Amino acid sequence: MRPWLLLPSKLAHDISPYLLNAYSRFKSLDHYTWEPFEWKGLQFSNRLGIAGGVDKNGENVEAWWTLGAGFVEVGTVTPQPQEPNPGKIMDRHVSAEALWNKMGFPSKGCQVARSHLKALYQPHFSPVFVNVGKNRNTPNEEAAKDYIYLIDHLHEYADAFVINVSSPNTKGLRDLLKPAQFKAFLSPVIEANQAKSPVRPILLKISPDMEQSDLLSIIDTSYELGIDGWILTNTTSGPRNGLPFPDEGGVSGRPLSRLSKQVLKWTIEHLGDRREGKLIVSCGGAMSSEDVFFRLQLGADLVQAYTALVYRGPFFFRQVAKAAESTRIFR
Repeated sequence: MRPWLLLPSKLAHDISPYLLNAYSRFKSLDHYTWEPFEWKGLQFSNRLGIAGGVDKNGENVEAWWTLGAGFVEVGTVTPQPQEPNPGKIMDRHVSAEALWNKMGFPSKGCQVARSHLKALYQPHFSPVFVNVGKNRNTPNEEAAKDYIYLIDHLHEYADAFVINVSSPNTKGLRDLLKPAQFKAFLSPVIEANQAKSPVRPILLKISPDMEQSDLLSIIDTSYELGIDGWILTNTTSGPRNGLPFPDEGGVSGRPLSRLSKQVLKWTIEHLGDRREGKLIVSCGGAMSSEDVFFRLQLGADLVQAYTALVYRGPFFFRQVAKAAESTRIFR
């Protein structure tokens, strides 16, 4: 029984943070340890975490820790507060295990996110990544300034940053991934981060809708600029394949699975020996413990859940941990 699926998707989305926080106050911390992992001094008790977009303002991090998340990605955080895109912004298709959204980085802004992150106890129980994006009214020519502002103001409370230029829901944002703009955008962002102390790892979130040659060009350019890893992938704006969703917006869940796994394979094969020391996170359509384990076997270091939390519920972390123990797949 999944009673939340009986609610309209927007209502379920809006009330879930309050229910999570209420639950976490009466629940002891679940410390699920399976295939622990260390990267750049960050300790992951397990390989499954929360994807960006679930906890946009960092209000529920401790609740996700309580539920056993191996890491939490907060955001997307923007410099200034901004409302969602107008009109309908989310929907679901239960039989296809799909979600659709065109939210467009709704955010309470950097200062609110900073206050929530500052309130977390240190050191973090599990790593906290902060996903950052530009305000929709910031022109692409000035986008780097938004990302640098966010790194400057959130650096003290983030374990790593995720650069989000791959959302399909902010007009023109994906243009920053085009060769003519990408290097000029990313280079000053990485340089600004490298001037901080300590230097935080920076990950790039990739679109699933790129041609293979364009994808690998972005991988190469970001590698040369000093990126620390990649999140593969964001939602897809590609063909709906019969799903009754609008053409605009992004789709996640099971329909994204094939694309995200293909991008994962392409990236790992292309990097070869250069992959050493780089973090690869698989995101998109991991709907079961088998899905999670398969991506790790393909070579991902970590896996993220988003849509699985809607269709499997917040105890997905427990389900995967039990499967890892019962199958002894990593032993």
